[in-house]
Amino acid sequence: MWFEPLSSDSSAVAQFFRIHPDNPQMRLIRRAVEVIRAGGVIVYPTDSCYALGCRLGDKEAMERIRSIRQLDGQHRFALVCRDLAELAHYALVDNHQFRTLKAATPGRYTFILKATREVPKRLRQSAGKTIGLRLPDHKVARALLAGLGEPLLSSTLLLPGDELPLNDAHEIRDRLEHRVDLVLDCGSCGIVPTTIVDLTGPAPIVVRRGRGSLQPFGLQ
Repeated sequence: MWFEPLSSDSSAVAQFFRIHPDNPQMRLIRRAVEVIRAGGVIVYPTDSCYALGCRLGDKEAMERIRSIRQLDGQHRFALVCRDLAELAHYALVDNHQFRTLKAATPGRYTFILKATREVPKRLRQSAGKTIGLRLPDHKVARALLAGLGEPLLSSTLLLPGDELPLNDAHEIRDRLEHRVDLVLDCGSCGIVPTTIVDLTGPAPIVVRRGRGSLQPFGLQ
């Protein structure tokens, strides 16, 4: 049965799609895209762990994610992109940075780069100059991005009081069924978040050691 996205109705129940991790059903991907475009907040899998996602330009949906995670105004949301061409629309990338990105993507990294004017001011970090971006290597996430045709605004599914991100879709549904619009269940996808790499300087700086290897950056 098809439900409209939650909006402000806390009595609504999230949809729950069981989706194949290696061969995602395109009818479910299309329905997930409809939920996002209608202003929904979804839980979706990545190559590091489950994440919360919404449309880039949807401020209300972003605030819902902020409320779910009890985040302050300093939290770094990430833009999850389809490819390097889309990433370069939202970040300033020179030749050296491009080679680094090409060697490490798609993969389990979040990159900090200087933001272009295409990034809404509310999402820019470090006095409005930088943005975090991802190119995931997960077939469900990549199919979702291809269908959406634009980046997802995203945050790791780590709930207040928890030490680790949620990894079981049934637990996710139990805890968030009245706070998100859709849960995409494709089984376990991990509990270790991305490695965060700052590429704004002359050499890569690892801000957070996570699931991604440091080898592409010559750091191990």
